[in-house]
Amino acid sequence: MVNPRGGAVFLDRDGTIVEDPGFLHEPEKVKLLPGAAEAIRRLNVADYQAVQQRLGALLTAHGARIDGAYFCPHHPLLSGPCECRKPGLKLFREAQAEFDIDFTRSWWVGDRLSDVQPARLLGGEGILVATGEGNLHQGQARALDVMVVADLGRAVDKILA
Repeated sequence: MVNPRGGAVFLDRDGTIVEDPGFLHEPEKVKLLPGAAEAIRRLNVADYQAVQQRLGALLTAHGARIDGAYFCPHHPLLSGPCECRKPGLKLFREAQAEFDIDFTRSWWVGDRLSDVQPARLLGGEGILVATGEGNLHQGQARALDVMVVADLGRAVDKILA
């Protein structure tokens, strides 16, 4: 796992993450060692927290802040769909409970359709930005009547208007 500080954690698989029955070549014989998944999750979270700390420092230098950050530890290719990965609603509901948020007065901004789909499900407004992957999704977004703007600055202009 690569971390934002440029280092990495290299993990041996057999005998470290999974049981080592010898030459492991049959997928059905793969068995996690006790505590291995939790240990890897802790590394993942530590990387996430380091990135969030760096983001916080960069924003603070400009007088800005993020009030809360929520993290989905699942990867859809490994664990399948979950309720906390967008467009799932679990993390949004957690934020709602923590900050007493009125979703009908809320905005979802992102560069993917999955970033803005929760707006429709929760009664708010979505804005697709054309940065990142946004250029790839503009047509679909417009077909779904989702506002498309050039970047985050333009999205904030619309939100504050």
